[in-house]
Amino acid sequence: MKPRILGNTIQRILRQLRHDRRTVGLLLVVPVLLLTLLYYMFPDPKLPLVPPVFDRVGLVMLGIFPFVIMFLITSIAMLRERTTGTLERLLTTPLGKLDLLFGYGIAFGVAAAVQAAIASAVAYWLFDLDTAGAKGLVILIAIANAVLGVALGLFCSAFARTEFQAVQFMPVVVVPQILLCGLFVAREEMAGWLQAISNVLPMTYAVEALQEVGKNADPTGLMWRDLGIVAGCVVVALVLAAATLRRRTA
Repeated sequence: MKPRILGNTIQRILRQLRHDRRTVGLLLVVPVLLLTLLYYMFPDPKLPLVPPVFDRVGLVMLGIFPFVIMFLITSIAMLRERTTGTLERLLTTPLGKLDLLFGYGIAFGVAAAVQAAIASAVAYWLFDLDTAGAKGLVILIAIANAVLGVALGLFCSAFARTEFQAVQFMPVVVVPQILLCGLFVAREEMAGWLQAISNVLPMTYAVEALQEVGKNADPTGLMWRDLGIVAGCVVVALVLAAATLRRRTA
């Protein structure tokens, strides 16, 4: 990767995002609306020693929503780059595949930082989300999860020929991770083969990291380990996306 080319790529993608009002709305408004819906689904029990369900579920959703949204946006965005011939023209320049893919990851990481900050502000100050750990750690994990969604979206887009096919990867890649991450059923209570699958899914570690922040006032070694695993999965997914990236969709 070349720093100057990488920087230009990041600027180009951010300019495109800024002028796409629908995408901006999906990034910034939809997570807040979904959190609002979630908050009113689980009213405060008003009982001593009984924490609100929103404190547990809402915290995890601060990491899941960015992952899902970024996966959807980037898989379609990269597919459009190929189908319109933009990617083919870009790759005739000194721009390399890693410059392009890491540029996407960093640019959408910036967007994810804004998204996570807004959603977390609404959750903490409007809906009284209560966590033992620092709010900044929640935002950091949410950003990492969003970049994971970007990386997996870029990787999966290489195997799609149409936008409809790109969307079809969601039930294959995204939904199993949500079901097996420990949100609905504790992982230790799952069947052994489901635990084995859960152990190789990156969302599992992102959710575990968020749960660690929810339970502990200080960062734990387990949280940092989980965050490191998510970061490693991001790098692996981006490298695999570069290896499978095609200039055009046949």
